[in-house]
Amino acid sequence: MPLSVFSRFSLRGLSLDNRIAVAPMAQYSADVDGRATEWHLVHYGGLSVSGAGLIIAEATAVEARGRVSPRCLGLWSDAQVEALEPVVSFCRRYGGAKVGIQLAHSGRKGSVGVPWEKQLRLSEESGGWVTVGPSEVPYPRRSIPEPLDADGLAEVKAAYVSATLRAERLGFDLIELHCAHGYLLHSFLSPLSNFRTDAYGGGIENRMRFPLEVFQAIRAVWPEQKPLGVRISATDWAAGGWTLDDSVVFAKALRTVGCDYIVPSSGGSTPEQRIELATGYQVPFAARIRAEAKMPSMAVGLITDPAYADEIVATEKADLIALGRGMLYDPRWPWHAAEQLRSDAYFPPQYERSHPSMRRGDHHKPYRETLEGVS
Repeated sequence: MPLSVFSRFSLRGLSLDNRIAVAPMAQYSADVDGRATEWHLVHYGGLSVSGAGLIIAEATAVEARGRVSPRCLGLWSDAQVEALEPVVSFCRRYGGAKVGIQLAHSGRKGSVGVPWEKQLRLSEESGGWVTVGPSEVPYPRRSIPEPLDADGLAEVKAAYVSATLRAERLGFDLIELHCAHGYLLHSFLSPLSNFRTDAYGGGIENRMRFPLEVFQAIRAVWPEQKPLGVRISATDWAAGGWTLDDSVVFAKALRTVGCDYIVPSSGGSTPEQRIELATGYQVPFAARIRAEAKMPSMAVGLITDPAYADEIVATEKADLIALGRGMLYDPRWPWHAAEQLRSDAYFPPQYERSHPSMRRGDHHKPYRETLEGVS
């Protein structure tokens, strides 16, 4: 059968009903201790019944200083596991999507308020904290980070491992490692933020070293049958910064240590970036990395038209399509895409009477039955 955004896809032991993913989207709605709230139950519960094959929970901090804001979700304590458990359980019981989580560390871009309060820098007196990074290079209008020494690097790596073990306790199907948008691991990769003179700075091999070490530490404790992918900024969109050529090198290195897919986003390292926005503007990144690194890619960025999403998959520019803001605006996008493309997507039984076939007077065969006998 020809490839379609509604064809099945597998990563290691994980089988997805279709190739539509809900991208991680920060909600800034945890309590001040990084615990999930009722917002997360409603938000992820709704997305789990959207018809997408995969939902990936928002960037989740592996330690307290790894948050962007005091309202960011965390996974550094057992109390946070307890708060997230009902969210994951709802998705499992009622949803049709597999459920992943993105593990992250804000690095030098942390200790700010929530976006709807202008993300102003927070002092320690107002609930902020000392940020960390590869070098003493602040993101504009944010605090100067403390460079991580050998002990600090080991501490951060251990935090990723602990968060991974908690993600496994919660039963997540997949982990995505956040190496994009100017946050800690991307700041090691980019020459715009990494001015180290030790083994973790200088040439690209050294700048990739810490992100690769973190990836390997996660892979070592994450179950073999479960996928581990990476979101990167394919380019800094700025002179002297990280480039698409660098991303191909990084993706090849990740493949050798067990990476299962790459999500090429872009930017976030400097406000001097000059992004060339257009429909599907990041799809060429996914296509090139897929072809040259010879690993699956997930396309992101201004992909809202179902026919275009289907074309990306059909022409093998990417293996999966991830929607972020588009899913917030239209949380039933996969249903509408399935109708337009004459395909089918998961409907919970409570909603099956809303299927367009019911309005036409057709007999609608429930989605779960269409999957019988499909491996």
